[in-house]
Amino acid sequence: MNEKRRLPRKRPDVALQVTDAMTGDVVGRLGNLSLEGMMLIAHAPIIEDGLYQFVFHLPDAHGRLHPLEVGVHEQWSEASNVRGHHWIGFRFIDITAEDQRVLRDWLMHAEEFQG
Repeated sequence: MNEKRRLPRKRPDVALQVTDAMTGDVVGRLGNLSLEGMMLIAHAPIIEDGLYQFVFHLPDAHGRLHPLEVGVHEQWSEASNVRGHHWIGFRFIDITAEDQRVLRDWLMHAEEFQG
């Protein structure tokens, strides 16, 4: 596979739900993460070129879950091979310094945090 992303992405070993911060609705689960964006495995299509505010939780080395709230911009979307699911790529456009630190720590130590 020819990787064209600037930063590598990591997949969580457990299902991590993603919630729409405005509605409280679960929109799907994380497919993968990088410092600059994420792939969402969604239950429904997303508006092309749309802006969203999502919340998800990342585990740390002690098993504690840290909520991260991120502003995202939809970059691409395609139907997955599972009926009713969609793969959607997002770029982070808003993330606090603390949430970015939690994300960076998780990316560096994901294998340790997930067992």
